[in-house]
Amino acid sequence: MNYNVSLSEIPLSLLDLAQVGPGETVRESLDHSLALAEFADTTGYRRLWYAEHHNMSAIASAAPAVLIARMGAATRRIRLGAGGVMLPNHSPLAIAEQFGTLAELYPDRIDLGLGRAPGGDQATFAALRRSPAASEQFPADVVELQKYLRGQPQQSGVVATPGAGTDVPLYILGSSLFGAQLAAYLGLPYAFASHFAPAALEQAVAVYRSEFRPLQAEFGGLTEPYVIAAAGVIADDDADRATAQFDATRRHRAKFLFARDTSLSDEEADVLLDGPVGRQVNEMLRHTAVGTPQQVSDQLVRFAVHADADELILAPMAPDRGVWLGTVRALAPAL
Repeated sequence: MNYNVSLSEIPLSLLDLAQVGPGETVRESLDHSLALAEFADTTGYRRLWYAEHHNMSAIASAAPAVLIARMGAATRRIRLGAGGVMLPNHSPLAIAEQFGTLAELYPDRIDLGLGRAPGGDQATFAALRRSPAASEQFPADVVELQKYLRGQPQQSGVVATPGAGTDVPLYILGSSLFGAQLAAYLGLPYAFASHFAPAALEQAVAVYRSEFRPLQAEFGGLTEPYVIAAAGVIADDDADRATAQFDATRRHRAKFLFARDTSLSDEEADVLLDGPVGRQVNEMLRHTAVGTPQQVSDQLVRFAVHADADELILAPMAPDRGVWLGTVRALAPAL
């Protein structure tokens, strides 16, 4: 890939963070997610993913499979998936049954991205009746899940029904070398969470591509490396409004991550952002494209080259719902 390509030549997908905006109810947030799915379905986006989060009042995606089921009923073309399911929170059999059911309901439209982070804090882990040690079983759990979905025999003799034979495509998610090496070893696609944890992006992608082991694909031939890189996006015809929305996003991130138990004013958040917290937030949001639609398009092309990505998955971040959906509309491949 080179800088002479246009954004229209790069496959674009969406990551809906299912954010509950200021003054919104969860129901209103999910109504916005439904509108986004219906729009994305008809405007050329390749896939739409939801990420598992728990015990976070500002995020309504604790149950990705349920969201996917609802959005599948409202759409006809777009691929839907988890980006991702935090596998240490679940048994592989349960996830195989959930996503196997989705694959039977919406054939050839379901993706399953897998992460090994808990998607919440220690108290949430305990409430889920899981142990932090479950993360150590992640590679073995991925293989077990893959066998359930392929209908391969398990030592236990248990068969995932639904699930067996659906062979739902798996993606390894990560923000470190661990995920890159595992995806390469298993011959699976790799999605990097550069929209909030960009530090290891370049090294992880390089390791993934250099260590990739081609494996037998479902319909013959061998698998090939495939990288999806995530980027935040805020686009508006008024560049100043886009910048103001980015500033509001930074404040929200500072309040949410560094003062979860207090209600900070914008002024207090700005004080936080003037110090070490601001540097951390800026690093987290390093790969956020902000500006007019043309400026954002140019930034995304440069990012795709930088990330050596085969596909970009965009996370619209504007707190204002008009700018949020307007960003998706402005970057829509079919428009």
